[in-house]
Amino acid sequence: MTATVPAKTPEVGAGRMSRREVLQALSGLMVGMFVSILASTVVANALPRIIADLNGTQTVYTWIVTTELLAMTATVPLWGKMADLYSKKLLIQLSLGLFVVGSLIAGLTPNVEVLLVSRVVQGIGAGGMTALATIVMAAMIPPRELGRYAGIFGAVFGVGTIAGPLIGGVLVDTSWLGWRWCFLIGVPFTLLSIVLLQRTLHLPVTRRKVKIDWLGALLITSGVSTVLVWSSLAGNKFAWASGWTALMVGGGLVLLALAVWVESRAAEPIVPLDIFRNRTVSLTTVASILVGVAMFGGTVFLSQYFQLSLGKSPTVAGLMSLPMILGLLVSSTVAGQLITKYGRWKRYLVAGAAVMVAGMLLLATIDAQTSIVLLGVYMAVLGVGVGMLMQNLVLAAQNDVPAHELGAATSVLTFFRSMGGTIGVSALGAVLANRVATLSAEKLGPLTGGATGGEGSTEVPDLSALPEPVLKIVQDVYGTATGELFLVATPFAVLALVVVLFIREKPLHTLSGDERRAREEAAAVVPGAH
Repeated sequence: MTATVPAKTPEVGAGRMSRREVLQALSGLMVGMFVSILASTVVANALPRIIADLNGTQTVYTWIVTTELLAMTATVPLWGKMADLYSKKLLIQLSLGLFVVGSLIAGLTPNVEVLLVSRVVQGIGAGGMTALATIVMAAMIPPRELGRYAGIFGAVFGVGTIAGPLIGGVLVDTSWLGWRWCFLIGVPFTLLSIVLLQRTLHLPVTRRKVKIDWLGALLITSGVSTVLVWSSLAGNKFAWASGWTALMVGGGLVLLALAVWVESRAAEPIVPLDIFRNRTVSLTTVASILVGVAMFGGTVFLSQYFQLSLGKSPTVAGLMSLPMILGLLVSSTVAGQLITKYGRWKRYLVAGAAVMVAGMLLLATIDAQTSIVLLGVYMAVLGVGVGMLMQNLVLAAQNDVPAHELGAATSVLTFFRSMGGTIGVSALGAVLANRVATLSAEKLGPLTGGATGGEGSTEVPDLSALPEPVLKIVQDVYGTATGELFLVATPFAVLALVVVLFIREKPLHTLSGDERRAREEAAAVVPGAH
């Protein structure tokens, strides 16, 4: 090692943002992330009113949610790769700008066709925000200190996911606002986020000759979208075992196989395949898929259960989600603080996975007669488990990869968590529909179709118009089917626990992502530098 090496290697903390500057930058990130996540969930309780006003069909009902999720999930790897090549600040502002455009089009839409296009634009912007927010955090903050902030970020993600139906319900039930504000409400906050980031986010820009693997991006996006479209239609528009299933699944797998082949040969792959040689990345990816099923599946079907089985209004159904929000908020924040203080993180992953299993098992016991208090306790348990687990999976992966792969590793985890959630919701939805049909046929016979409001219907008014004896039976059917649904989903949580047990705990870095990258580049220039 020559005497000049220390001068080329950045000192710990040199040029690092102060805690005040980090908090100021995080304020913009958190606002942007909250509204982008909200876009996915805020329409849940507003859909019946939207469809009625725009004269949409039951197919459109499903696709208003699915198109946004598809666009978000499919574009996450591309955003993550670009974050390793271009200005993270510029990219995150671009994603927020796309989100604003999509939100304005959706809020002013004259028909369902324009609404669906706007949801795609929203989804692309939300995908960028979801992936880039965590990447920017890793660039600013050392993993050892990341827990202090990651807990807050995990809470924002959870609150945005679960609070969406509550906010949507309130907006729909407020006569002087209405469903269009489910889309418009995020616009001023997103603009505020762009301004805050412009003023507070200061990251070095790495300028180098780059080449985006557009063919790989196209194949990944097409393959994933095909599989996700199949999972949202199977069991509803056509049977799971059918020609359409063979065509769509086969086509999707062929596209993904071609994507793997292209990525293995690309100079700048969208998803670097060698990243999966890292044991921690591979295990946290699998765990993220399983957590996605529990997180998204649980919240979607609980919202339906509150309205269909317990007969609650959209606003009340949203309020009943609060125990899960509080459990997630407290556990993610406390776990983050403890990780920062003691530098140990695996115990919280294992505890979170175990508590998530307990929460799923408790919710598997619910029916139409379950008391609100017990229901709140069960939901709080699930929230505590997911809160300890979700964000710390990202922390474990970010801590174990080279700094130049931070963007790719983070986006891979975000991508697979979203994909797991989307496929999980579709598959569990098909299971729920099947159980409802079977139980209804057993108890109501030929009245089934009319009593349940038709296949796939989630419109509470149809149920409230039923005669009292039939209504009671239908509520019991949905209560029982929802409980069974959580029992079906529990093995996914058990698998997540098993996977987490195999993740090796490694000491957390004390350098931020940018500091680590600078040192890695210095070490590459001068062999033997550390």
